Amino acid sequence: MLGFLLARQAGLDDPLRLRRAESTQRNHPDVHKYSVETVQWYPHDTGMFTSSSFDKTLKVWDTNTLQTADVFNFEETVYSHHMSPVATKHCLVAVGTRGPKVQLCDLKSGSCSHILQVIFAGHRQEIMAVSWSPRCEYVLATASADSRVKLWDVRRASGCLITLDQHNGKKSQAVESANTAHNGKVNGLCFTSDGLHLLTVGTDNRMRLWNSSNGENTLVNYGKVCNDSRKGLKFTVSYGCSTEFVFVPYGSTIALYTIYSGEQITMLKGHYKSVDCCVFRSNFQELYSGSRDCNILAWVPSLSEPVPDDDETTTKSQLNPAFEDAWSSSDEEG
Repeated sequence: MLGFLLARQAGLDDPLRLRRAESTQRNHPDVHKYSVETVQWYPHDTGMFTSSSFDKTLKVWDTNTLQTADVFNFEETVYSHHMSPVATKHCLVAVGTRGPKVQLCDLKSGSCSHILQVIFAGHRQEIMAVSWSPRCEYVLATASADSRVKLWDVRRASGCLITLDQHNGKKSQAVESANTAHNGKVNGLCFTSDGLHLLTVGTDNRMRLWNSSNGENTLVNYGKVCNDSRKGLKFTVSYGCSTEFVFVPYGSTIALYTIYSGEQITMLKGHYKSVDCCVFRSNFQELYSGSRDCNILAWVPSLSEPVPDDDETTTKSQLNPAFEDAWSSSDEEG
């Protein structure tokens, strides 16, 4: 069984540190006025990052000066935003708001360049989550409170490529839920690392895995995936592991599943309050989680597991099979 160890935490446990941090934030001229929902580094360098908030703004920050380089204002509350990790021909930021339209903000021109809103093919309620494909820089996935998930090609006039259907076109099974991805609000999206599949989570307490090419529901059964979030659910997938995993916030814990079998491996416990977000970094093979307990926790894979000896007096370790080919020791090489 895969194990994860709590590596370290960067929190605000000391009341004095907490007061200083809050004071600095309040005095900053560019601070967001309400809850910050999404923060993302510019994919190509660390000189810039973006943040979006319930205060109806998307802000572009200069890392060196910690001042805003640009601000995008919207008429509706912002739930989520995302920049493509592979784009070379555009600098578009997809933004999901309380309105039924996705806005694409161009970082080069500093304007909202395009609005994905088609009368018959568009969403009917707020956009809870957005995600660019890591495989094609022009393909965008959107999730909405109208129970639908759509894939778009932003170059096309009609825009919408596919509307995901949980029944794979078999409308006779459930006419009312035809062309819906979930039986509730869809508030989380995440592509697999190769972009061939898309994971979605909904308030129907289900997670689904989709073929991103043809929109087919792969019918992987993850069991009940509890999701009572009224906002976007920020979950993530692993990169570079011999087995691919998905990490889903669940209360004060994080549920860990294998992507393609649906097996729940474990629950990561370390936070004291609800986990709001998690992100995986392949460079260090670490998972980072943020919680309302004001802590950021870092989790690393446990490379060995204790195995009781025959006489139960000593303990020896064996390599976790999920990582057996990830590392080698120069001391053991011939």
